[in-house]
Amino acid sequence: MVSVEFINTCPCCDEYVTIIRDYIKSKEGKVSLKVYYAGKDFDYIRKYGPVNKGTMIIDGKKKYDSLTTPVIHNAIDEAMSEVAS
Repeated sequence: MVSVEFINTCPCCDEYVTIIRDYIKSKEGKVSLKVYYAGKDFDYIRKYGPVNKGTMIIDGKKKYDSLTTPVIHNAIDEAMSEVAS
């Protein structure tokens, strides 16, 4: 299973949460999602340090902070293909 974490740093990032959730739904339970909200959740700081902008992390390793819909979809698809091989 692919693990996706998203650190939501501001209300503008809510759109990314929606994009990620909607795309993960199409993956039929093969991707898990954990959303952290800056200022509310703090456990991500121990794992990833301070984050200043919306950041998607895949499998605890790959960080993406220049997000667009294609970047999100491609990153999740790439992680799924790595798990499958």
